[in-house]
Amino acid sequence: MTTFRNWLLLAAGCGLAGCAASPAPAPLTPPPAAAPAPAEAAKPPVALQYLYGSPEAAALVRATNARIADYGAWRIRERPKDSVVLAPGATMDAPTFEPCGSKPFAAVFDADETLIWNLGPMRYFAEKGTAFDPKVWDQWEKTGAGKAIAMPGTVAMVNALRAAGITVIANTNRTAAAAKGSEDTLRAAGLGEFRHGETLFLMGDDTGGSSKDGRRRAIASKYCVIILGGDQLGDFSQQFNVKDLPATQRMALATNAGATALWDKGWFLFPNPVYGPWEKLGWGDAFPSDKKWEPK
Repeated sequence: MTTFRNWLLLAAGCGLAGCAASPAPAPLTPPPAAAPAPAEAAKPPVALQYLYGSPEAAALVRATNARIADYGAWRIRERPKDSVVLAPGATMDAPTFEPCGSKPFAAVFDADETLIWNLGPMRYFAEKGTAFDPKVWDQWEKTGAGKAIAMPGTVAMVNALRAAGITVIANTNRTAAAAKGSEDTLRAAGLGEFRHGETLFLMGDDTGGSSKDGRRRAIASKYCVIILGGDQLGDFSQQFNVKDLPATQRMALATNAGATALWDKGWFLFPNPVYGPWEKLGWGDAFPSDKKWEPK
C-alpha cells in the first residue's frame, strides 16, 4: 500500500450501498422503538465484500501469484542486465534501471494487501463506521500477528521463489518502530522469516517518509531485483504519487509504453478496491463527458 496514514476514510453502510431516496410516511401511532441491530448484522461495505470475501478476488489474486512464481523461475534462467527498480532520475517516459551485475536475485513486495490481508482492522473500521485511526493501526502493527492472513496463493508463491534461489523482501510503509510486530505478523501468516534491515524494510528506515524509492534503491544496491509486487502504484515508483498530480497524467504514466512493458513482466499489481489515491477521483475523472448517456 502507499500508506494507511494517507487513507482519509473507509466508507461504510450507506456511504457505499446508498440509502432510500425518501422515508416512508410515519404511521399515525408510532410503534415502540426497536432495539438497534448488532453491528455484525449489517453487511460490510461493497469494496470489503469483494476483496476479502469474494471468490472472484480470490481467483484473481491466486492467478497473479501463480504468474509471479512462473515469471521468477523463467527470469533467472538468463541473468538480466538490469533490475526492475528504476534508476535515480528515470521517468516512465524514458525508463532506465538499476544494474544487476553479479548480484543475487530478489523479489520485493509490499506487505499490506499484497502479501497479507489485514482482516482485523478492516473489519473494526467498517463495523464502527469510522475513519482510519493511526492509533488503532499502530496497535495492529504491534499485536496483529495471527489475525492477518496470507492472501490466496501467496504462501506457495513465496516458497517457490525461495526454492528457486530468489530472496523475498518486504518493503512496506508499516513503521520501523513496530518492526517486531510486522515480523511476527508475516511469520504467523505462514510466510516465513522476514528480518528488519535485511529482508524487511519499513517507513522510518530512511528520510524518505512514505516514499519507497530510497528503500528500493538500497535493496537494488545489494540485489538484482527481478520482481516488484504491490497493490498501489507507489509500490513501483514514487513518481506516480507526486502531490497534486492530475488524474489524467497519473493514468498516462501508468499506461504509457514504458509502464506497459513492465506490467506482468517484472511489475505485478494486486487488486485493492478498498483504499488508494484513486479515492480522490471525481465524476469527470472516471466517466468521460462524451460518453454520458441517459434513458429517454
